[in-house]
Amino acid sequence: MKAKLYKCLILLIPIFSLFSQPSIKRDPNVVRIINEISADSIKRNIEKLVSFYTRHSLSDTLSPTRGIGAARRWLKSELERYSRQSGGRMKVEYDEFIAPTGPRVPKPTKMVNVIATLPGKIYKDKIYIVSAHYDSRAGDALDSTSFAPGANDDGSGTAGVLELARVMSKYEFDFTIMFVLFAGEEQGLLGSRHFAKKLKDSNIVVLGVLNNDIIGNTEGGNGIIDNTQVRVFSEGLPLSRDENLLRLISNIGLENDSPSRQLARYLKDVAERYFDNFKVNLIFRRDRFLRGGDHTPFNEQGFPAVRISEMNENYSRQHQNVRTEKGIKYGDLPEFVDFEYCANVVRLNAVALYHLANAPMPPQNPVIKVSELEYDTTLRWDLSNENDLAGYNILIRETTSPFWQKKIFVGRVNEFTLKNVSKDNFIFGIQSVDIDGNESLVVVPMPSR
Repeated sequence: MKAKLYKCLILLIPIFSLFSQPSIKRDPNVVRIINEISADSIKRNIEKLVSFYTRHSLSDTLSPTRGIGAARRWLKSELERYSRQSGGRMKVEYDEFIAPTGPRVPKPTKMVNVIATLPGKIYKDKIYIVSAHYDSRAGDALDSTSFAPGANDDGSGTAGVLELARVMSKYEFDFTIMFVLFAGEEQGLLGSRHFAKKLKDSNIVVLGVLNNDIIGNTEGGNGIIDNTQVRVFSEGLPLSRDENLLRLISNIGLENDSPSRQLARYLKDVAERYFDNFKVNLIFRRDRFLRGGDHTPFNEQGFPAVRISEMNENYSRQHQNVRTEKGIKYGDLPEFVDFEYCANVVRLNAVALYHLANAPMPPQNPVIKVSELEYDTTLRWDLSNENDLAGYNILIRETTSPFWQKKIFVGRVNEFTLKNVSKDNFIFGIQSVDIDGNESLVVVPMPSR
């Protein structure tokens, strides 16, 4: 019995030890960006957002100091200021639409997303998005006049996107980055649903969406205080109407390998290279239990999108009228935001965006060859002609593992065979790598003869 056990262990060695893991390096530009992101800047912007009294999507649009109209004008002016400071490369604009009558919209209402676009040097029509929603609410979803500070929900995410635009607009990237602030989230994801459909209808390639919603609180309503972790939510099965695709995913066991889940894994992988004491927790569901956010409309359109959110929420500080009852303060106030924690969440966004937007295109047409039964596994993909392409990584993990366990650099080839590695027991991925070490999102090959 012991001899058989030892033999099994020896057979496993080639799979996870034959090839060395590529060395992990911290890019000095990324370190510089991390250091430029300021908790004080985020604090000032959250306090400014709160000063508009309410940012309810149905609130005043004419006042220069109060309501969602004043808020969006200030947001646009800030993004325009950042653009001027960085040479004017970043384009800032409103994205206006009419929200139809619905449960939380009593009459057709003009709503406005605020968008800043930093065009890519190479791929101007292929984009990564970092987003948040700038509207707020009090206890009643239709109350457009009461004090609704929205410091954390989602002033924290909005200030985070502003800070990313301020810092990252000074740099150039291969892919286009869009910094997007949505209206109408509290009325039913209206701004993001409009914008996701607009991009889909325009045939814009959205490679990934990082949506930041509620990223500033470290004192949970459960009594836990934790400033060392953040959650990233991602869908498992894609929101697809393609029955054949869903059947294939089920047949080959890829329920845990949607493009959104690969984006979440990527975020954890690259961010934790730069932070020794800040953990990215992957939550394998689309959003918090029975709730939703602005990444969901992008999932509905077939785009990879994840939600980034604090580790422990405090419901006495969300969707509450500001008040004190029995010695407990209710309301989404700036005093409850941990600005340094918020800055750390913004920093991990920056790390992922930098590497994604400078990496080669993800491998195209990846397949796993299944022309005959065999003990080896052969992967194939199209060889890119990008000048700075160094080659490709093959990634491997056991079917029960949530994370990639092995990464093998195979060079500038378009096919690779893993000897004595069973298709039955492992999941495989392929990733492009450039000469600076920037890695693309991982793509999972589908069977092909």
